[in-house]
Order: sequence, then C-alpha cells, then structure tokens
Amino acid sequence: MFGNFTGPVARAAEVPPCDVLWLTMKATQLESALAALRKPESVTAIVPLLNGIDHIPLLRSKYGQEKVIAATIAVESERVAPGHIIHRSTFARLNVSSKGQALLGSTLEHLQQIGFECRFLNDEATLMWSKLIFLAAFALSTTASGKATGDLLADPEWRQLGLTCMREASAVAVAEGATINVDAVIAGVLKLPGNMRSSMQKDVERGKTPELDAIAGPILRGARRHGIDIPVTKKLVAQVERKAGLIGALAV
Repeated sequence: MFGNFTGPVARAAEVPPCDVLWLTMKATQLESALAALRKPESVTAIVPLLNGIDHIPLLRSKYGQEKVIAATIAVESERVAPGHIIHRSTFARLNVSSKGQALLGSTLEHLQQIGFECRFLNDEATLMWSKLIFLAAFALSTTASGKATGDLLADPEWRQLGLTCMREASAVAVAEGATINVDAVIAGVLKLPGNMRSSMQKDVERGKTPELDAIAGPILRGARRHGIDIPVTKKLVAQVERKAGLIGALAV
C-alpha cells in the first residue's frame, strides 16, 4: 500500500527521551518489553497498539492516567524475516482517544499523508471494544478453522460460527459500557479481502504462543461478570487451545 522503502532502525537497552512512545509488540511480550522503559518521565506520551484491552489499565497503573493514550490499529502486516515487514492489507486504520489529540495531532497528520486512515474518538470503551469484537471473532474462527477470510465466509458453518462469536462479544462490550452497532461491524467484515489471515492463526501454525488471553480473555471474563452466555466463543477458544497445545490456558 505504501510502496517499498528501507529505513534505519536503532537498538537500545533503554528508551531514550521522546515525545511519543509507540508500543507495538505482541501482548505476550509486553511485560518483558517494559523493562526497557526505566525513565518514563522522559516520555511525553505512550501509545500502545496492542491487541486486547487489559493492557490499558496495566500501563496506566505504571505510568499514569494521562500519559497512556488508548488507541487501536487495524492492519494486516507480517514480519517475514528479521527487519523485513510486509504490509499485506489494503488498509491501515488508526483510531486514537480524543484525550491524546493535543499531543498527537501533528503526528497523525504525518501518518495520514503517507496513507493511514486516522481519527480521534471520545469514548474509550467504544474505541477499544469496537476492535476487539471484530478481532476476537476473526482471530478465533480463522485459527480454529485454518481458513482465510474468503474461504471461511464461503463455508456456511464457519461463517455462522464467526458471526455468532462477534455477536456474543458485542453483547459483552455493551455490558462493559461500549456503544456498538454489531450489524455495521459485520457488514465491514463481509467486505474484507478474501486472502486475509489473522496473526493468531499464523502464530499457531508456526508453533508460537498466540495472544489468546489478550484477545479472548476480556470477553470470557466480561461475560462471567455480567452473566452473559457465550457458547460459541468458548467453543472456538477451546479449539484454538487444542491446536496451540494450550489446553486449559483460559478457564471457560
């Protein structure tokens, strides 16, 4: 989408002073990565682009309510070799809490100039859950089935499982205070490129630990808190656990 380019990447044992620190590691790598952030006062704003929701309160407990800005990104990108990243999707969408507009306005303008879709949203619960209800259904169903989006949506049984999972996650999101139009989310899913595969699917195929707790955990725990029945989500989680050799990793 953005063309081919090469850029230098510096490595350091500690994070240097900066205006914006973007956290883009896997959720499973967050705790170890934070060991490099030893002087948080030298960072003006921290913007995590991790999958899931639970990392936001964790980061704010460590670095302060105002410094950590909630944000999500929708993109399919893949590291195919050390230092070699391929952007596979036709889109790159960045949604950021309006609380960070004063700090990030000019940064997002630069990103828009190179092709990102960027917008600020007022409601953090809606911001974070809007991605998760899509991501959980997409990640769990593609991983459990081993299918890309096109093949999954063309299969009546898997299509139904994926869309039902999305509706279950939406019910939990609403109970958690988010404003969700699940039909609009589903309409967007039905327009996805047919060759898209989830990062969870790729991780499991390569024998890597998937972000199962980060992606499915908030839905399972939220459903338990609010007494919401989510049988399809639990079924898909169990199938992913078996594929990944993580039986019982999440209590369902």
